[in-house]
Amino acid sequence: MSVSRCLLIQAEVQAFIERCMVAVGTRASHARSLADVLIEGDLRGHYSHGLNRLDVYLREIRAGICVREGEPLLEKESVATALVDGRNLLGPVVGNYCMNLALKKARDTGIGWVVAHGSNHYGIAAYYSMQALKENMIGMSYTNTSPLVVPTRARECTVGTNPISVAAPAKNGDSFVLDMATSAVALGKVEIHDRNGLSIPEGWGCDAEGRATTDPKAVLCGGGLVPLGDKETTGGHKGYGLGLMVEVFCGILAGSKYSNKIRNWKKTDRRADLGQCFVAINPENFAPGFNDRMSDLLARHRNLTPMEPGMPVLAAGDPEREHIQTCKELGGIPYDLKLVTHVNEYARTLDVSPLLPTNRLLK
Repeated sequence: MSVSRCLLIQAEVQAFIERCMVAVGTRASHARSLADVLIEGDLRGHYSHGLNRLDVYLREIRAGICVREGEPLLEKESVATALVDGRNLLGPVVGNYCMNLALKKARDTGIGWVVAHGSNHYGIAAYYSMQALKENMIGMSYTNTSPLVVPTRARECTVGTNPISVAAPAKNGDSFVLDMATSAVALGKVEIHDRNGLSIPEGWGCDAEGRATTDPKAVLCGGGLVPLGDKETTGGHKGYGLGLMVEVFCGILAGSKYSNKIRNWKKTDRRADLGQCFVAINPENFAPGFNDRMSDLLARHRNLTPMEPGMPVLAAGDPEREHIQTCKELGGIPYDLKLVTHVNEYARTLDVSPLLPTNRLLK
């Protein structure tokens, strides 16, 4: 089953997201922060965390379970650490505040470790870890999420997709950028398959009985995602362990909600109170020559003889760079036409105008 796509200019998507968020009462600067994160997700090919998520943010603002304006509150700090109250603001507003604080501490002491409670969905984790690259530092970002993952040997969701992102600079603007869920996939990928009437690959999720399924509806309606590695025999318990590790850094360390204490995804009956963790490390405080060794490490793997001709060995961040280059060549970002139609229909209910154009179809 083919998927129709249309091309959207980055600036028009940015302006559209901002108009939608302002229409529900969000402060303009906060709307801009959210738009920046969502656009970055789509540019990097992580469509599950871009425009696809706009309606979720809009619903949370309209329901009053996410705050329209204000600023995060610094509750406690040392020279290298901080605890932040996100005050139930949009996740990107909290994330930017915390990562900026972590970078400041790393400039002063070599490392900054900042955790936040009272936050919300913050988009792609790499958006925050990559901020460290601008200062030639290592960045890390983690967040807990609503319980969407069924632990190894279980049949109910008690763990989030709990992503991990680590960004490390190399020479000449090159970098290692890991951005991964600790589940086999992000929930948004299952949603996209469902919207397009496609089955999902085996190993993405399970039904309500904990059995493997290729039906996205079975995952979305009573089932759940599976940990990275899927079954125990193929290392699923390791993905499960990584998910709980993120929970230690986020929910447990920050004192936010955690595990199945977090509200169900997309429900607007109460605050999410997510926990998040942001780390910046200055390599200058360690062995000299970090960037040189990083470049060597990346080259050693990129230059390996591929198993399949025409399928080069990649490093973390390379597929995203390729997608960004494709967008540059196309002159915009290619989107699923059904997604664009969906967000336009939602925007109409807010009296937002103009809507996103749907006439630039791609073959």
